Amino acid sequence: MVEIIPVDNVADNSPLLEVKNLAVTFRTTYGDVPAVEDASFTLRRGKTLAIVGESGSGKSTTAMACIGLLPNNGSVTGGSITFEGLNLVKLPESKMRAIRGRAIGLVPQDPMSNLNPVAKIGTQVAETLLVHGMATKKNVKERVIEVLTAAGLPDAGDRAKQYPHEFSGGMRQRALIAIGLACQPRLLIADEPTSALDVTVQRTILDQIDSMTEQLGTSVLLITHDLGLAAERASDLVVMHRGRVVETGPAEKLLNDPQHPYTQSLVRAAPSVAAVRLRPGAYHADAAERTKLAEAVFEEHQTEDEVGLAAAESTDNIVEIRDLTKIYKRRGSSEDFYAAKNVTLDVPRGQTVAIVGESGSGKTTTARMLLKLVEPTSGTMTFDGMDVATLDKKQLDDFRQRVQPVFQDPYSSLNPMFTIERIVEEPLNVYKRGSKKERAARVRELMDQVSLPQNALRRYPSELSGGQRQRVAIARALALKPELLVCDEPVSALDVLVQAQILKLLGDLQSELGLSYLFISHDLAVVRLISDYVCVMKDGELVEAASSEEVFQNPRHPYTRQLLSSIPGNELNIA
Repeated sequence: MVEIIPVDNVADNSPLLEVKNLAVTFRTTYGDVPAVEDASFTLRRGKTLAIVGESGSGKSTTAMACIGLLPNNGSVTGGSITFEGLNLVKLPESKMRAIRGRAIGLVPQDPMSNLNPVAKIGTQVAETLLVHGMATKKNVKERVIEVLTAAGLPDAGDRAKQYPHEFSGGMRQRALIAIGLACQPRLLIADEPTSALDVTVQRTILDQIDSMTEQLGTSVLLITHDLGLAAERASDLVVMHRGRVVETGPAEKLLNDPQHPYTQSLVRAAPSVAAVRLRPGAYHADAAERTKLAEAVFEEHQTEDEVGLAAAESTDNIVEIRDLTKIYKRRGSSEDFYAAKNVTLDVPRGQTVAIVGESGSGKTTTARMLLKLVEPTSGTMTFDGMDVATLDKKQLDDFRQRVQPVFQDPYSSLNPMFTIERIVEEPLNVYKRGSKKERAARVRELMDQVSLPQNALRRYPSELSGGQRQRVAIARALALKPELLVCDEPVSALDVLVQAQILKLLGDLQSELGLSYLFISHDLAVVRLISDYVCVMKDGELVEAASSEEVFQNPRHPYTRQLLSSIPGNELNIA
């Protein structure tokens, strides 16, 4: 392993990064837009500082300004950013390139747009190591495996030979983390570094970052919407709201005794902080009542012409999955990979079934098979008594309208060439729902439901924050008023306030319309909040399935207990 020598002759606890009166402005067709105003904070050597706040509050913009990676239409218009005595704002780009990666590392938020889709993962890690002199051509393969293993990727030697599209969302995020940590920089800017990771791997990654901090004096600027994670990992917090810093202070003190009204609202809305005190079903009506409502809606609206189910028997389950298995051929290996193995579960009508487990456990694969985006190797799936595998063209067309997905990654699931209005309206146009005027009204109604301003309709996905893009994806999924939503990490990219709004929205819609949800998540606090039943998956197999109350109060499988013990902030006494 390459030896990294800590910086010598620096005073303990001395400032590494100082941001003073920072202002960042974006030039748009509608005029200049201030994104950050008068922001100030100090990050000391060997410490972790977390910036928290809602989507669009200026967290990521502040971080990108610190590393000189603002978009072309963005610029620092005031203040200073001082790193080890250098004012980065005035530093030429040629010198800034020498600092990035080696002295200041970055773990960006979105794995798909930051990994080269046509280069193997190992090649991308190796490039970073070679460019910054952290490996030689002779030992680079060994170093790549070390870095990927440290980032929590199993079978790192085989994984290095694969491409990003062959990884799950969480595995792609871990590859990004491996690249960011490869050079063991003195400052690591981590922009939502674990938002796509399950809690056990999240703890592994964050433990490694803590180890760097302790051994090498590395400082971490952590951007996160997870207050539990911030409380557990950061020594100090900076709370941002609408581009301004509204409160700063020691993490635990600030979260136990927040002074600013906005900070107080963040703490109240954070399920990850108060997970052990939230009750299942807190956001929606009694499960039995919702089942009755769903059955009534089903009987009222279903016809033979619509779905060809005249001979189908009535069932209390909208989805029944039996012995579902998916096998992939592994690149560079003679052994088959079981992405899902003999998965059996039901989704009761009008209720929420959550699937939890680590990245690569088979959660998303199971959901994609149900959506008919991936063909199963064996097993059966039924939707309202219909065998999903044998749908004809007309039935499949109806199935697509009644079952809608909300994907994990809001960056790759939205067409970058479409305006937000066109994206949300697209399902209505494809299935010819209503007149042009009615479709426009429905789009505006959906924007209100997901807490997006009407003026966002004229924008493109690239002009929105990650959380705002996810809200657009949810609005599009709701457009056709489906009966079943398959939600793959639908709130993982959202700050706690918007997360609470979306979960409340999903609960309200379920109560009003009898919707059913298959909810994929690695956030156990969110799962406890919204689910009626919980299925725990590990290595492609279902290891535990029971009511939400039973799983959280009396977990039976050791892996379930491990997941619960790994919830960030779970051990902290935060009001």
